[in-house]
Amino acid sequence: MAGRFSGPRRASWRRTWYFAQPMTETIVRVAVTLGDPAGIGPEVTEAAVRALDREGIEIHLYGPSEITNSMSHRVGAQAHPQVHFNGPRGEPSAASGKAALAALYAAIEDAKVGGVDALVTAPLSKEALAMAGCKDRGHTWILARELGDGPVAMAFLGDRLRVVLATDHIPLRQVLDDTSPERILEVAQLLSRAISNWTNNRPRLALAALNPHAGEAGLMGTEERELLQPAIDAAKSRNIDLQGPFPADTLFRRALDGEFDGVVALYHDQALIPVKLLGLGASVNVTLGLRVPRTSPDHGTAYDRVARDDINAAGMLAALRMAIRLAR
Repeated sequence: MAGRFSGPRRASWRRTWYFAQPMTETIVRVAVTLGDPAGIGPEVTEAAVRALDREGIEIHLYGPSEITNSMSHRVGAQAHPQVHFNGPRGEPSAASGKAALAALYAAIEDAKVGGVDALVTAPLSKEALAMAGCKDRGHTWILARELGDGPVAMAFLGDRLRVVLATDHIPLRQVLDDTSPERILEVAQLLSRAISNWTNNRPRLALAALNPHAGEAGLMGTEERELLQPAIDAAKSRNIDLQGPFPADTLFRRALDGEFDGVVALYHDQALIPVKLLGLGASVNVTLGLRVPRTSPDHGTAYDRVARDDINAAGMLAALRMAIRLAR
């Protein structure tokens, strides 16, 4: 395996890194939640399931009864109907938030008892969750509490870029309060372990700086010296190849060019802007550290695109394929 990531072969590896492993004959049971039923979750789920190679795969649908029952017949899946949802569609509401939560918790309970092997979640709305009385800020918070097995982190994994977030859905002014050498080390370990499991190699990770020019030797901030360098030192003591901190404005380009196998980002938009510039479906939202694999498409509820004929299900299809790959 030596030299696998060096030289011209790297580009070929990047194109196939999470689909190239040999398949087995084991049946993989995938729980798919429809997310917020007022958004495009039902449409992208049905389109993605139709496009999926179903050999050795069981699809279990979780969502409002009037949607899951009919969809399961059309696509040949098993229905796990939850509460009714009578609309409206195209906008968040307490009803849509409650329906999304009911589907998610039902799928989580089945995962806890071994009824499914992987979990794929269509997008939900944090606004709708709040309207439904939920204090969690999205899937990751709920999943960490219900299915976490130690530290948990949000990551976006694709064939060109792999990024893990030290913090996720919090206000920017709170990022510094929630960033510590210990947390950076946790997420670096999770990403390193995930990539190593898929490739049988020790991955090269890079840590994004917080300040412009990585602080410019303290002229633009001291966080690189006080928060980030201790995390890098601790990672090296754990045999994790974490380099940096590097200025974020050039780091992601370097990762795309193959210099690094993964990037540790400090906050949401630092990671998601480069991820989403690559295009819909180029990356999959993966929650690292759970007892079962969980994936989600790299887009939101898209209320403005509900019931249109040009729905793009590439993100949901990529999430399904990734979940199956991780569960095998």
